[in-house]
Amino acid sequence: MSSSSASKSDAFDIAVGQIRSMTYRSELSVREIPAPEKVAPEAFALAGNLLSDENTADSPFGSGRFILLHDPDSTDQWGSEFRIVTFAQAPLEVEIGEDAFLAEVTWSWLMDALEDRNARFTSPAGTATKTISSGFGSLHAQGSGAQIELRASWTPVGEDFAAHTSAWAELLCMLGGLPHEGEDVTSLAAHKAKRD
Repeated sequence: MSSSSASKSDAFDIAVGQIRSMTYRSELSVREIPAPEKVAPEAFALAGNLLSDENTADSPFGSGRFILLHDPDSTDQWGSEFRIVTFAQAPLEVEIGEDAFLAEVTWSWLMDALEDRNARFTSPAGTATKTISSGFGSLHAQGSGAQIELRASWTPVGEDFAAHTSAWAELLCMLGGLPHEGEDVTSLAAHKAKRD
């Protein structure tokens, strides 16, 4: 292995070490999962579940994924040898799901969470999707439901990868209707809604 290759791998190991050292609020369970293959030479992935002790499945209160990609040959495309890809979803009350500005608010929450943690980045991209569903026939009893889903990616700038992970974790909590850490008021834009 060349010294250049070794230094690049060292950069990835340092980034992963920062992410592994993170601690999360008690309502969020985070675990390492197998990273996607063939997307980048090196990758590291986390799964997060809200308000659930379940370690193998997505939580009904909200869940997400955080993936760190490392590819020294993608600098021209990404603007860096690193790229972060995330996913977050949570159920909503139907009235909130029908809000015309929900997608924009969800995207702004991610941007705000990154800014609040001084997680510098470039080239953000993503989609926010809201769905409304109604049960019919034998599923009539489950009633109506709503869900918000955000898929996003960005190029981290600098060497503070924990800040990016923290921003993703905060987004998951906000989508699940949890207040900001240290606040006593519940987020107005998202509330957990389990179908009975």
